[in-house]
Amino acid sequence: MSNELLVLVTAPGEDEARRIATVLVEGRLAACVNIIGAVESVYRWEGKVTMDREALLIVKTTAARYEQVEQRVKELHSYSTPEVIAIRIERGSEQYLSWLQGSVNQPD
Repeated sequence: MSNELLVLVTAPGEDEARRIATVLVEGRLAACVNIIGAVESVYRWEGKVTMDREALLIVKTTAARYEQVEQRVKELHSYSTPEVIAIRIERGSEQYLSWLQGSVNQPD
């Protein structure tokens, strides 16, 4: 089992998603963030079923950086309760996972 994570975050649009992604990568909290625009979310909020178009961020980071990622997302996000869900990467290309580790662990 590896130490790397995928962290899923939804945002109200691609502009906010890009801003969050840039801060995470520039701060070495994430090696890479993919942004998938125009996902449709159906969820219950404040007692009502709601449908929204959102952008999905897929953040590649490490378990050691997760708490910082979550904190930074909450600081930057416009939602009062943003989605921040971590999924452990069970397996992956050794070269990619090594790059990921190095990207979040090296000082500038």
